[in-house]
Amino acid sequence: MIVLINYLSNSVSITFISWLVGMAGNYLLMKSKNYHKLSNFNFIKNETLNKHIGLGPFKWIVKNTFFKLFNEKIKIENGKKKPELHELRREMTYSEISHLIGFIFVLFFIGWKVINGEYLFAFVMLIINTLMNLYPSLLQQQNKRRIDRLSRRYG
Repeated sequence: MIVLINYLSNSVSITFISWLVGMAGNYLLMKSKNYHKLSNFNFIKNETLNKHIGLGPFKWIVKNTFFKLFNEKIKIENGKKKPELHELRREMTYSEISHLIGFIFVLFFIGWKVINGEYLFAFVMLIINTLMNLYPSLLQQQNKRRIDRLSRRYG
């Protein structure tokens, strides 16, 4: 049991570090001329599949717990107009790509643990990485699609 708790705490720590790596990597990517292509990238376009992998409950958790405090810039308040939608989409893209970079960063640690035969540690790290990096990225992709629909409707 203590070993599992150790794996959990180490996995969460590595994933928090991956957020910083993701933001730094994203900052560097923003300087490239192809960054705009990443803003329309989608892993999962199918809303039914998003539902089946549990993105709805994850969204509820983000909206209704302390996680809503992590990025205050990604909110729609009543009365916002179209120009703010563009800014909101830009912030969502930044968050999405940062989380994707963080996800990939942690995959290297997971690979290292697998190579060393630490399969339980690798599995725990994969679950934590999925919940703390991949799902937030998928949620931002879903939200960007909603913003795009709103922009087309009012634009």
